[in-house]
Amino acid sequence: MSEDQSETHPDDLPEQQVLPLDAWHRARGARMVEFAGYQMPIQYTGEGGGIVAEHEWTRNHAGLFDVSHMGQLVLEGQNAAEALEALVPGDISALKPGRMRYSLLLDENGGILDDLIITNTGEHLALVVNGAVKWDDIAHLREHLPDAITLTHNADLALLALQGPEAGAVLDGLVPGTGALTFMTAAAFAWNDTPLWVSRAGYTGEDGFEISIAADMAEALADALVADDRVNPAGLGARDSLRLEAGLPLYGHDLGPETDPVSAGLLFALSKSRRETGGWMGHAAIARVLASGPATKRVGLVVEGRLPAREGAPVFAGDRQIGRVTSGGFSPTLGYPVAMAYIDAEHAAGGTRVQIEVRGKRLDAQVAPMPFVPHRYYRGDPR
Repeated sequence: MSEDQSETHPDDLPEQQVLPLDAWHRARGARMVEFAGYQMPIQYTGEGGGIVAEHEWTRNHAGLFDVSHMGQLVLEGQNAAEALEALVPGDISALKPGRMRYSLLLDENGGILDDLIITNTGEHLALVVNGAVKWDDIAHLREHLPDAITLTHNADLALLALQGPEAGAVLDGLVPGTGALTFMTAAAFAWNDTPLWVSRAGYTGEDGFEISIAADMAEALADALVADDRVNPAGLGARDSLRLEAGLPLYGHDLGPETDPVSAGLLFALSKSRRETGGWMGHAAIARVLASGPATKRVGLVVEGRLPAREGAPVFAGDRQIGRVTSGGFSPTLGYPVAMAYIDAEHAAGGTRVQIEVRGKRLDAQVAPMPFVPHRYYRGDPR
């Protein structure tokens, strides 16, 4: 694949990269933590700050998240969609301009290398990949895509996520026309003569947007958004509790090379026609899982009491360990602990009683459907 000569090579990067809004977060009292090689805000201090407060504000109003650590990639070239389909199980060539699709990068064994969003911008394919593995993704794409396909990493862009039931009204007031977008659609806009790429998507289960903007303009846009009384900044802590309530898996925790899409409950990411025709990396391995059924399944668990079960906690049926928690925490919306786990398929039916070992104690839990809190994506005016 042709190399983007302007791109910084990962070997030249500092151990911890500084995101465009680093000073902006610190000025607002953010508690910064290391995440995916970056310093990022886990929560804010002062009025309206704290994980639970930021979580509840996003559920009821609009939270502003900085997700600039994500990789923003561009694929260009003749038949780029068909070339990408050799590496992902989704139907990419059928994507119409302005439409988005959740998909998966897979290895030969059907293991998940990353989950990503693919958009047909009308001019090229745009990919948003996870920050922790973006350099691995870039290397994988360059190794396997034809030389005629050009891959560009837009490292000079920031990415802001405005999430919550009031996000649509807030953003449409600032950037007219964005309110007409529906879930998993995207388009180009401008704000103060600055180009924006806006998608109506996110990872909280709420309505919301992700806004791609030049890094040197990100602070001005963030200021304009939080100047609206309906918007508060929110950190990684609230983002994690929101996506857990929404039943959304997090790469590196609930997904990884050791998990396959069938066990992970991501069959929707395997386009039905392509399950049969194949032609994508990992198809043979996944076809075997589809034929035999997965040995384990990702399930939701509702935990009795108030003590949360965290990642790594073993799950038992009687004296036999049947799985392990991959994400867990106390749900601010529901008022009790919830978790995700991979457990033996024979115990994965809804309502099955299990136990989770936490701090040497067994907590009673029950397999429950996900999402724990219903999604509220905007799919258009029902009238």
